[in-house]
Amino acid sequence: MRKIILNLAVSLDGFIAGPNGEYDWCLTDADYGMTEFLQSVDCTLMGRKTFDLLGEYGDPFKHLTHHVFSRTVKESSISNVRLVSDDLLTYTKNLTHQPGKNIWLFGGSEIIDPLVRENLVDEFILSTHPVLLGDGIPLFKKSNERKNLKLIDTKSYPSGLVQLTYRK
Repeated sequence: MRKIILNLAVSLDGFIAGPNGEYDWCLTDADYGMTEFLQSVDCTLMGRKTFDLLGEYGDPFKHLTHHVFSRTVKESSISNVRLVSDDLLTYTKNLTHQPGKNIWLFGGSEIIDPLVRENLVDEFILSTHPVLLGDGIPLFKKSNERKNLKLIDTKSYPSGLVQLTYRK
């Protein structure tokens, strides 16, 4: 069965994007393990807003199939995009049973939250950037449910970025 891996940049105060969805605060001066990670996945899960932002910067992950969840957009002319209007949880569970590499949960918070709540995320790779945004889109929504994770790896970089890897 394929694993779902949440791999995201996060500010020290817990935001995955600024108030307007910006991520210009993310460090890009080194690879930070992305080359190795990209060899382990063959597709992404993301919401339409995240996909729109990715498109603004030019999709650097054209070799991956993007499963984009949208209530409004029904078709795309981009060959590596699969627009999904099906139920998020059902679709994702089915995708994990199909052949292939691991699945990269790329974002946004509207799809991260239900997948975390339903224990569908197998691994969390959080690259904590040395910046306090003060406001923005939080990585996790408030929840009354505790989720215990196991730390399996830490990496620190000269830039101040610290990457933490957890499993459920």
